[in-house]
Amino acid sequence: MSGTLLMLIAVAVVAIAYPTYGSVVTRWFGVDPSRPTPAVTRADGVDYVASPAPMVLGHHFASIAGAGPIVGPIIAVAFGWLPAFLWVLVGIVFIGGPHDLGATVASLRHEGRTMGDVIERYIGSAAKRMFLVFAIAALVLVIAVFVDIIARTYVGHAAVASTSAWFVLIAMAFGVLHRRSGLPLWASSIVGLAGLAACLVLGGATPIVLSYNAWVVVLLAYIFFAAVSPVWLLLQPRDYLNAFLLYAMVFGGIAGLVFTQPTLALPAFVGWSDPQLGYLFPVIFITVACGAISGFHSIIASGTTSKQLASEAHAKPIAYGSMLLEGLLAVLAIIAVAQLDLANYRSALADGSPIAMFASGVAGFLTTLGVPHASGVTFISLTVAAFALTSLDTCTRLGRYLIEELLGGASEASPQARQTRRYGGTLAIIAAGGALCLSGQFNQVWPVFGAANQLLAAIALLALGAWLAQSGRRTAFVLVPAAFMFIVTLAALGQLVWINAGEGGSRVLAGVAAVLLVMAIAVVQQAWSATRAPRRASVA
Repeated sequence: MSGTLLMLIAVAVVAIAYPTYGSVVTRWFGVDPSRPTPAVTRADGVDYVASPAPMVLGHHFASIAGAGPIVGPIIAVAFGWLPAFLWVLVGIVFIGGPHDLGATVASLRHEGRTMGDVIERYIGSAAKRMFLVFAIAALVLVIAVFVDIIARTYVGHAAVASTSAWFVLIAMAFGVLHRRSGLPLWASSIVGLAGLAACLVLGGATPIVLSYNAWVVVLLAYIFFAAVSPVWLLLQPRDYLNAFLLYAMVFGGIAGLVFTQPTLALPAFVGWSDPQLGYLFPVIFITVACGAISGFHSIIASGTTSKQLASEAHAKPIAYGSMLLEGLLAVLAIIAVAQLDLANYRSALADGSPIAMFASGVAGFLTTLGVPHASGVTFISLTVAAFALTSLDTCTRLGRYLIEELLGGASEASPQARQTRRYGGTLAIIAAGGALCLSGQFNQVWPVFGAANQLLAAIALLALGAWLAQSGRRTAFVLVPAAFMFIVTLAALGQLVWINAGEGGSRVLAGVAAVLLVMAIAVVQQAWSATRAPRRASVA
């Protein structure tokens, strides 16, 4: 099978899906460009900041991408490249895309509030509390893992650490320039991209060498500053400029792949089970995660993205479009490793990391464009580390939002109370994530994260269904995916409980999985009642 043909099929699916099903779903959600957005009606210069669509697109795409659409698909091809490929395409078009768009629109219609508040209104307060507690726990785990990954990367690659530090300064300068100078976005972008190029040079010339623990402290301090500062100062400009690295990696990789025309040596289908992963169902739907659908996206869409949209018309390209683009990244990752035969794939995965396999494979594609393989590996590794840091500071801000909601919300509180919750919530989420990182215990519960992430997606889809049902709109396009994701999640959690409750298993992991299993069943019961409730006249 030709890897080029596989990518062309994926590109064709995306090109057809965006103007067709994407437009239909946009209409079903009732997107109305004439409605003022929360970024306009509740502008505060810190979290609610109406921004140009390309800038918000950069923030959203860089935040949802992370390492998920690379790591998940590469692990999932243990079953063969065909199951992972098919799930990515079906997922992004019919499940992940509507999920992300729906979370964005629902937040827009509820004053920019997160999915937690939407769940409370249409399912119930108990479901909201379960969602918030679990989402906060998931974000703490993500912060711990990403801080660990980035700190280890910086220890091993001092030039990457230096480049990242210079990039933070350039991003802040770009944010001030764009907001204060009055220059159009295209003009300030030229300046910002020139600064980004300078960072790549300065990073290699001024390497920063610190210990692992020192980098952990530096990263925790950085994400505190990023989470409490105005979005226009650091979060937004950093993500916007970071996105150009990501675009270059994705589109450069696809272009190089077309010229390389690699042959896929990995079998299309290996088998229904894998010795390390378990059974294809439900494992593949949990493992691919961000490449097809991710509950984490609903937190970003309703947490930071919805507070920056200047028009509802931007929701489709930013939310649905980013999910399609992330699917192409996942397909690129599949092809990058499917060039290996099964024995070499398993050996490379055992001896290295999925990120290293991805970097080497895509760097091979870039050689046909004249980029030396070593330079390509360095560029791709830097890009992955950069948007991992982007996801990290976004996670921290989202954690602060969720803690504020759990404490009763910040919008109705006094200015002093809002300030206290902003700093206190941020410190709490960082302290928990930092402590878990330094303890090294996050590895014990990481296996449950994939199922937990998809549980978030299932709950978000159920909440969207309840909102639409009580608004008198069609619901099948979100409730059918919700039912599927719950079946997948319940099966995965049940499997984790069964495997780890026995001798030799992790009792901690079994306990966490069991709690999530009970939560999932309780939410389904509440959501079923909510979707069958009489229509509310006041529903947006």
